[in-house]
Amino acid sequence: MATLFLIIIYLAFISLGLPDSLLGSAWPVMQAEYGAAFGMAGVISIIIAAGTIVSSLASGMLLKRLGTGKITFISCLMTAAALLGFYFAPSIGWLMLLALPLGLGGGSVDAALNQYVALHYKAHHMSWLHCFWGVGATMGPIIMSGFIRQEEWRSGYLTVASIQFALVILLLVTLPLWKRMEKIHPPAANEAVLQPEEDASANVPTMRLKGVKLTLMTFLFYCGAEATVGLWGSSFLVNVKDVSAAVAAQWVSMYYGGITIGRLITGFVTLKVSHRVLIRSGLLTALAGVFLLILPLPSFFSLIGFMLVGLGFAPIYPCMLHATPERFGTAHTQKLMGYQMAVAYTGTTLLPPMLGWIASQTTIAILPVFVAVYIACMLLGSERVNRIMKRRTVHAKSDATHSIHI
Repeated sequence: MATLFLIIIYLAFISLGLPDSLLGSAWPVMQAEYGAAFGMAGVISIIIAAGTIVSSLASGMLLKRLGTGKITFISCLMTAAALLGFYFAPSIGWLMLLALPLGLGGGSVDAALNQYVALHYKAHHMSWLHCFWGVGATMGPIIMSGFIRQEEWRSGYLTVASIQFALVILLLVTLPLWKRMEKIHPPAANEAVLQPEEDASANVPTMRLKGVKLTLMTFLFYCGAEATVGLWGSSFLVNVKDVSAAVAAQWVSMYYGGITIGRLITGFVTLKVSHRVLIRSGLLTALAGVFLLILPLPSFFSLIGFMLVGLGFAPIYPCMLHATPERFGTAHTQKLMGYQMAVAYTGTTLLPPMLGWIASQTTIAILPVFVAVYIACMLLGSERVNRIMKRRTVHAKSDATHSIHI
């Protein structure tokens, strides 16, 4: 029963990823149909992200009142209805209006399912949960590309909305299972969280801890870079690499495929490879992929570049989240998790539309250059935090040795 229930949760996370990559994949043809400005996709993405931020901040209160099952059901219903609205939308104004419930639904279910899995299942399931988000994000452009070939982007939204409504029915039928599973499958993480633990930095304000601001900067640039590539990747391929809109959508799906495969692998290797090594390797891999996009190479190399960027991005977000207690102590973890999620959504909200506005004034060819700068900032910040943590460990060992001798 527990395994079947976990499958339902994974399916819900697939549905969370499905809409995330649709707008960027379909925008080249949507822009032409509506006669909209190039950067308008950035405005729509801001509204979606704003809704996500609001619902994420309210998720704690909503979870207490409604519970995880009802939150997941209501959120998926809102998302499905918003996607169906995209199918019928007669103007950009309607898309902007529908973007709000799309974001509100996504934020609540994201927070609710992450919390549920963290409390009731072992740690490696968290990496695989985000892997299933990648499955949905990969399927989105693939579905859309098939309809773009027929000049029917609206049918792409209708198909994804239908999948979402099927999940809504499944969640409605299984609503009674949520409370039942909470009773027979008690929280696995509570014992570890509630264990008393000495922490020399417990009385230090969280934002004054060394490395916190650099870590938050890394979250900002990571989520901004991931969303920027997803939103503008198709436009880059169409306008710079002379790839058709349908092929561009397929190639962007390979970017999300790289994230999916990478997170699946990460779930297996985290026990043997440190977070530090995984994050560094991921950033260097993503940087190599970006350089393939920058260099004047045949368009096929762009496909390899997008896959490498996705593969490199894969371990960064889950590893940074999981490393929080190790880096800053359990006393600060809960507060820092909130800060990190808020900054992550801020990056998603601000950086993609900023690039869209600059590209509308210049050229979308700047996309890989900006992403390279974001990755460089992440790499510098991450390595700086590693040095801070290393010095702290050395000092701690030195103090322990001195205490023993005394």
